[in-house]
Amino acid sequence: MVRTDWKPGALVRARERDWIVLPADEENVARLRPVDGADDDAIGIFVPLERDTIEEATYPPPDPTRASDFTAGILLHDAARLRLRSGAGPFRSVGKISVNPRPYQLVPLIMALRQSTTRLLIADDVGVGKTVEAALIARELLDRGVVRRVGVLCAPHLCEQWASELRDKFNIDVAVIQPARMARLERELPRRDVNVFQHYRHIVASIDFVKSDRYRQTFVQNAPDLIIVDEAHTAARPRGDRGSTQHQRYELLQALMADPARHLILATATPHSGIEESFRSLLGLLDEQFDVPEDQELDRRRVARYFVQRRRLDLQQWLGADTPFPERESVERAYRMSAEYESLYEDVREYCREFVSAGSGQRQQRVRYWAATAILRCLLSSPAAAEAMLQARSERQRSADAPSEEPLDRIEPDFASQVLDSADEDEATDYVPTAALNDPEVSLADAEIRRLNGFLARARRLAGPDHDSKLKATADAVDELLNEGYKPIVYCRFIATARYVAEQLEAQLAGKHRGLQVRSVTGGDGGSEQRREIVEALAEAPVRVLVATDCLSEGINLQDQFDAVLHYDLPWNPNRLEQREGRVDRYGQPSPTVKTVLLYGEDNQIDLVVLDVLIRKARTIRTRLGISVPVPLDSDGVIQAVIESVFLRRGGGRQLALELEDQRVGSFHDEWDRAADREAASRSRYAQHTISPAEVARELDELEPVLGTAGDLQRFVANALQRFGGELRSTSDEDVFEVHLGDLAPQLADRLPDLDFPARVSFAGMLTDDPLPAPQPDVISLGRNHPLTVALADHVLARSLSEDGGFFGRSSAIYTSAVAVRTAVLVLRLRYLLTERGSPPQFAEEIVTIQGTASDGGASWSDADAGAAALLVEATPMANMAPEERTRQVGWALDLLEGQ
Repeated sequence: MVRTDWKPGALVRARERDWIVLPADEENVARLRPVDGADDDAIGIFVPLERDTIEEATYPPPDPTRASDFTAGILLHDAARLRLRSGAGPFRSVGKISVNPRPYQLVPLIMALRQSTTRLLIADDVGVGKTVEAALIARELLDRGVVRRVGVLCAPHLCEQWASELRDKFNIDVAVIQPARMARLERELPRRDVNVFQHYRHIVASIDFVKSDRYRQTFVQNAPDLIIVDEAHTAARPRGDRGSTQHQRYELLQALMADPARHLILATATPHSGIEESFRSLLGLLDEQFDVPEDQELDRRRVARYFVQRRRLDLQQWLGADTPFPERESVERAYRMSAEYESLYEDVREYCREFVSAGSGQRQQRVRYWAATAILRCLLSSPAAAEAMLQARSERQRSADAPSEEPLDRIEPDFASQVLDSADEDEATDYVPTAALNDPEVSLADAEIRRLNGFLARARRLAGPDHDSKLKATADAVDELLNEGYKPIVYCRFIATARYVAEQLEAQLAGKHRGLQVRSVTGGDGGSEQRREIVEALAEAPVRVLVATDCLSEGINLQDQFDAVLHYDLPWNPNRLEQREGRVDRYGQPSPTVKTVLLYGEDNQIDLVVLDVLIRKARTIRTRLGISVPVPLDSDGVIQAVIESVFLRRGGGRQLALELEDQRVGSFHDEWDRAADREAASRSRYAQHTISPAEVARELDELEPVLGTAGDLQRFVANALQRFGGELRSTSDEDVFEVHLGDLAPQLADRLPDLDFPARVSFAGMLTDDPLPAPQPDVISLGRNHPLTVALADHVLARSLSEDGGFFGRSSAIYTSAVAVRTAVLVLRLRYLLTERGSPPQFAEEIVTIQGTASDGGASWSDADAGAAALLVEATPMANMAPEERTRQVGWALDLLEGQ
């Protein structure tokens, strides 16, 4: 009779190889993973067709006559630990992650494991690792068999970063679903009746793509059973009829959460945003009882089971672990326009005032208002931006289009989104705002066109430090930052400005800083991957300056390559300011201080009011609370009031700020203060007290020996390569080594086709997640799950288990002073079959190291702890041991074990 009931974790022999039985999804199918092979070598056998193919496998005790030296014993221990994939505890996923989480990052994971269906809002501060926290939960739920598929919904420009994090650090291979990739993904489908959302097990998708009418229903019907939503505040239910796009995102999440078995993780640093209704709508996705009117009090203890929110200050010394967030040093730097620039600005401002007032009817006046605002903003940014805008209009000349019949309330938001820095934008627009100026309502007479062309010619003559004081002040500030050892990012509003600034800075500073490289990265440089490649190439330069638009204020973490920010153009929304600085001011920043420079025109009315009314207010709140509170929704209205005052009044910016204070800024600041107070109260009310530090400490005590350290991994790679005739060779670069494969080169050629040897590798940061300098772009960050590490461990296990003698073996012996009496150390690979209610049986294993000595009663064995494992590392040979003596000592240890 054919046996078909092989349990997960059983050792079997099939096709002349030893295997571990894995959980199977189909009846009569045995899924097998090689004991000494890679996960990709797993197979499925349809048992009824291969009668007598599978039989139970057993391993006899080690053969004392084939004992090897002590390095072979250390190698076997390290290889077994590195190949651990289905851990038994405290977390099943530890074998498949390549980072060692900070203690505070385990709190959301423990909260998730206490829920039958995971529903969690992770709202930790900017830069503390919400991606790691969410991915830890995903990996653990996968390895426990609680979920089968993971899906991430995020903004388009974040998709690649999520895919990279999941693949490199959590061993989760995902398909990225975006419009440009859809055709290729569909071509790879095995059948025409299967869609992309069904076929790919794990996905990262643009939330705006899957919420579209074309794909929404298909996605909802075939969505993964765990959904992670990044920047979840953009999918909260907006107040009233604001934000149709945000409404659609919220409706998508509502449809997904209609399935009570679906797991959900929401991640955002700004869950509240000052709007209680939107905050409660997010909580309502976790539990519909939370989505109630504001006048109904929420049960804070119940909310705390679903909601975790912590400031950097709360985490710096949490559980005794030092988490070194950088200090932020912020300075302001003023400049005055040159006489030529100020003359052009005043002439353009006068033209804009006349241009707006000449409009006939409300609709034409509003279109002209936005066109004039666009001209002013571009001119205040740079001569290059002004030239790009005026050139675009000059090429169009007089509009021949008929007046548009689009309602004003339909077109005005489009104009505003190009000109203002709205908080609702997913990815910043950095092209010059030509929409309003090209509207049919802005039909220009010949005299107006000649006037604009005159402005264009004057703008061109202002380029360069002689007439552009803003550029000169920037060059001086960047020069000082470079002299202080900083690597700065200069943020600009428009593509034309960024390219102009990069070109000018390189010309002015190259002679002062040897080896200086300056590059610009903008929305005109392709997608996020292309931008990332530019940044990584620039990171090779020891002296570097990156000039970027706000396309880099989200989506690419820059803390490894840069440590200072200069705001060339003041953002008209302080939320954007925090996004820019948050790219470098975050955990993992190797510099203890991040410096930020706010550049502003002291004779620029708009800059002065933005600084006084918005930016300084935001920083005051951040200093008071230790967190950033998003600007209230009416910030766009305040900016428009500033612009309108510039058009209508003459006079200085400070006086203008005082006038606005009397009109609407006072109430705006009051609303912002109330939002800050609500945020502080919310954090206090829903503070996470359900997980005690002592509980996390217990989990960490068990976790650290399983993961090991970067030093453990480096030791293993060096020892393994040496045994195969290769070498881990030091280089002149700190923490960088060359891998020479030796005898393994032919065997690994097919398994690692994407790697060229000798390969340059670094062990810095991959296992410990410490804030160490990032390796160079041509250097591989070698972690426990990297294919090279896995391949080395597989070959060590295969040679050791075969007991072919020589440099590898299942047993070894050493003379050492590390012990006072003769001691046996056993490395045990324990296998478990775990059963949880509602989940299929899961196979799990762990590597346990114990030590024993002879006693009057036979033998005394200590519990598994770090002491036994430490002996393998700390014991050093005191004398050579002859092969015959090794045989005798290993025989003694086996007799000691058999006597139990």
